[in-house]
Amino acid sequence: MSIKQLSETLINQIAAGEVIERPSSAAKELIENAIDAGATRIEIATAGGGKGLVRISDNGCGMSASDLELAIRRHCTSKISTTLDDISTLGFRGEALPSIGSVAKLTITSRQQGAQEGAIISVAGGKLSPVRPAPSNTGTIVEVRDLFFATPARLKFLKTEKAEAAAITDVVKRMAIAFPNIRFVLSGTDRSTLEFPATGDDHLARMAQILGADFKDNAIEIDAEREDVTLTGFAGVPTFNRGNSAHQYMFVNGRPVQDKLLLSALRGAYAETIPHGRYPIAVLSLQLDPALVDVNVHPAKSDVRFRDPGLIRGLIVGAVRQALTREGDRASTTGAAQMMSAFRPGYSPSTVRSYASQAWTPASSPSRPLSMPNDLALHETPQSQFADITMPTARTDTAGTSGDSAGANEPSRFPLGAARAQVHANYIVAQTEDGLVIVDQHAAHERLVFEEIRKALHSKRPASQVLLIPEIVDLPEEDCDRLMEHAESFDSMGLAIERFGPGAVAVRETPAMLGEVNVQGLVRQLADEIAEWDTAGSLASKLEYVAATMACHGSVRAGRRMRPEEMNALLRQMENTPGSGQCNHGRPTYIELKLSDIEKLFGRS
Repeated sequence: MSIKQLSETLINQIAAGEVIERPSSAAKELIENAIDAGATRIEIATAGGGKGLVRISDNGCGMSASDLELAIRRHCTSKISTTLDDISTLGFRGEALPSIGSVAKLTITSRQQGAQEGAIISVAGGKLSPVRPAPSNTGTIVEVRDLFFATPARLKFLKTEKAEAAAITDVVKRMAIAFPNIRFVLSGTDRSTLEFPATGDDHLARMAQILGADFKDNAIEIDAEREDVTLTGFAGVPTFNRGNSAHQYMFVNGRPVQDKLLLSALRGAYAETIPHGRYPIAVLSLQLDPALVDVNVHPAKSDVRFRDPGLIRGLIVGAVRQALTREGDRASTTGAAQMMSAFRPGYSPSTVRSYASQAWTPASSPSRPLSMPNDLALHETPQSQFADITMPTARTDTAGTSGDSAGANEPSRFPLGAARAQVHANYIVAQTEDGLVIVDQHAAHERLVFEEIRKALHSKRPASQVLLIPEIVDLPEEDCDRLMEHAESFDSMGLAIERFGPGAVAVRETPAMLGEVNVQGLVRQLADEIAEWDTAGSLASKLEYVAATMACHGSVRAGRRMRPEEMNALLRQMENTPGSGQCNHGRPTYIELKLSDIEKLFGRS
């Protein structure tokens, strides 16, 4: 069989199979071009989930007639010249427009700044129409109709119009978060209009547009640097989580990416703080020398490769964990909202409005005391008897303390307040200066015990059990080399290994906490992990899992009645323990309800 040169149209269709997988891929490429052109306003219109129409309009620098002729040719671009080591733009391959033109009906109308008139060019299924003059505002309008009409087989692999429209929405949201100084408008016959006004340098305001207003109240700022790699952004507190990973946004040098290394690092950072099946909300941006990251891994440019993946993973895990230790113990504001919803069955806003429309009198007040016989009424004399009751306190110096000192150390001034009651022998109710806190005593103490065990693990070498006969694990030589590079780290966790010839390692000790362990499986898993990520975190994860199990069985059980001083001591210890806002399984240990929220429940505000 002889070799022959493929036609230009067929070459472009083959390229389109990688670059343009679905309508959202076309939208992404066209939005990137608009951003690279310096646009401050980008409008996206769709129909039929993007299969019928994708139109991108921008106010960027525009293109001349000669530029249009080159733009629809493969590997013609204005963004790079001779090297791939310094890519500072979103697009650079010069494949998107010719790929789209080979499988769809593509029309580009553009006018450069200062030009008297614009120009238009069309490509349909690879067939080119010549450039001709056209009226146009400054900027570019790219219209894609009947996507994949030239390759009908691809249409069978597309999802429903609703699903394809949702994928385009996700692309726009990611671009909007990455570029808060650009106004985005998404509209069409298949959707309701979304508009994201520009927020300038206020990145958190743009994130709130995408992730909801609650994100601002539940986000922790991230700002860290290691070896000239900078990590910035915001991460949600652990109790502010979602049922999928769709609310995790990663950016590398301003480019939205969905890289497995970055997502894995984020999961590792939130380990032991979020329940299984729940996912954190985070927006993280990495800035580093373009020469240290390869964005040319795949034509879609959603995956990247780092020269030092271990550095990147360590930076993300360390920075996020440090932020969670610093501020992550606070309860999410959504917990209070859920509590209020549970408290108000049958109580509607119309009830409040009906009271508000009436002139206030003591008899009509919704907060009036209930009528009762005089012998049961709350007169001043019976009420005064409560003044002699000593409220629970964590202080040990209550007797003989001056008034000023007592005021300064009043337990309610602490973040978690002073314990006032124990409900159903499991929940501690504490009063704070501006509300109340309800604590799950078992979950809270479980976290405290776990942190004590983990601190002991990190401060000294865990106990190990010596194998009567060393376990020999046969591995490829390169895996043995990787394992021995981390032998010292393994030994600090109770796993002692040594080289046993060119293609094997001998395991002499294993962590006692693990009990009976599949040594062969453990070592092979560690070797695979090091090969993939250049880290060996699974052993530490196993030890922490065992520590979490021990903590669960060694903590205060639900149903145990606690004395006031015990409850307050638990609150004080929670305040001084990182991660105490969640138990080892990621569930919240306490919920805070502000006084203003309580007043809303009673129609006082």
